[in-house]
Amino acid sequence: MTTEQALKSVAGSRDKPKSLKEQLVSPQFKTQLALALPKHMNSERMARIALTEIRKVPKLAECNQASFMGAIMVCAQLGLEPGSALGHAYILPFDKRQRVGGQWTTVDTEAQLIIGYRGMIDLARRSGQILSLEARAVFSRDKFEVRFGLDSTLIHEPDWETADRGELRFVYAVAKLKDGGVQFEVMSRADVEKIRAQSKAKDNGPWVTHFEEMAKKTVIRRLFKYLPVSIELQTAVGIDERADEGIGQDLGDFLQGEYAVVDPVEVTEPISQSEQPQQAVRDFVDEMEQQQ
Repeated sequence: MTTEQALKSVAGSRDKPKSLKEQLVSPQFKTQLALALPKHMNSERMARIALTEIRKVPKLAECNQASFMGAIMVCAQLGLEPGSALGHAYILPFDKRQRVGGQWTTVDTEAQLIIGYRGMIDLARRSGQILSLEARAVFSRDKFEVRFGLDSTLIHEPDWETADRGELRFVYAVAKLKDGGVQFEVMSRADVEKIRAQSKAKDNGPWVTHFEEMAKKTVIRRLFKYLPVSIELQTAVGIDERADEGIGQDLGDFLQGEYAVVDPVEVTEPISQSEQPQQAVRDFVDEMEQQQ
């Protein structure tokens, strides 16, 4: 069965799921995931991760379902796990607002996919052309020197002796290629802040909770322009850049065939950070009982 056939089977099913949660654990959607996922991942785990994300961020349940399901499918195709556990990718809800009758009104809520720092590195290493890739943050008390030219050099000596290394000033990324070449890229804090200012997620999500990692991802993404990269990595970079530029990602387009929007799932109260691991376990038990 092809991916398109599997998706059509979901749309044509007589017993359509009544909620987003039921749709995520349905055999039809798991079949789609299994067709898209690489060998090192499985559909059961991806479906459970998606459910846990909804529990952690209840507003995701209010998103346009095509965008949310599309975000999960993109993660599956790229072999990345959404959520903060691995830092591969993040799925966040965003209100789409338009002027209606002279007032700004929320007309839709879409899921937006943000590729994380570790996700970018994982994709780069899988390309087979990059032997190693690392990104570092430079703080005000570090020794940092960069020279460009015929023999470009970069020297970074972190100030390990003090607990507070100061404010973040620069980020840089270095890649060692399979053919023996080395390529690096440097961005200032101001350069990173310009990119952040364009993003719809600038005031929430990883830009707020994991700024250093997002800064590293930004310089890695710029470095990719000079490296041999895979189609998967090009796709990830393209999606991520659309988020930073404030352009719709059209994640629903990654769902091929017919697609039917189902009734919204009941939104539960937000879960505190300390309760999230326990809630994930309870989710897993509930899902297994439903499938028996």
